[in-house]
Amino acid sequence: MAVIHRTVLTPTKLELLTSWLPSRPWYHGGTGGPELAKAGGFRLDDPAGEVGIEFLIVTDTSGAEPVSYLVPLTYRAAPLDGAEHALVGTMEHGVLGRRWAYDGCHDPVLVAQLVALIEGRVEAQDQNTSDTPDRDVTRSCEGPAPAGFSTAADDPEGTELPAADGAALRLHRILRPAGDGVPALPPGTLGHVAGSWRLPGGTPVRGLFAVLRTGPRS
Repeated sequence: MAVIHRTVLTPTKLELLTSWLPSRPWYHGGTGGPELAKAGGFRLDDPAGEVGIEFLIVTDTSGAEPVSYLVPLTYRAAPLDGAEHALVGTMEHGVLGRRWAYDGCHDPVLVAQLVALIEGRVEAQDQNTSDTPDRDVTRSCEGPAPAGFSTAADDPEGTELPAADGAALRLHRILRPAGDGVPALPPGTLGHVAGSWRLPGGTPVRGLFAVLRTGPRS
């Protein structure tokens, strides 16, 4: 399992995201730039032990209303070939040295492990503690996931990776709390991942993070 290092990152993850988020079509912040705070998240393990995988949740308070975003990130010791468009930035890690941070929707390691999580083959890991499952993250799957997801594409609400026959893996970039704490699954859902995050002030809420669907959205 991944080891969480207690060290310094330069720049910090929030500093990287402050520069990167406004370039995303699903960013709904104010005109003066994001004002970000960490609101939650979880990790997944890379079976090869080479790539850090984190699903970071940040809340932006720069607009009229706070908005929480799901930002899947991968951390690599060298650039990922062909993924220049998905580079969030580079950081100096106090233990591991230079790390290349990528939008994880474009990193095949993260995509494969997210599908494994949906199928129940791996467990979500605590964001801040080594070797500790995150029991707050829930998932379901009604059958085997499609294979061979193609290039991720952003839209005003999220990121979608299409597969054959209209199936797709969709990540909810803008997180919306479920009214009763139980996220409603959209029609055609084959599997999902849900979890919690904190609103400004510390109130915990739950919602959908990702949905695997079998056919085109209605």
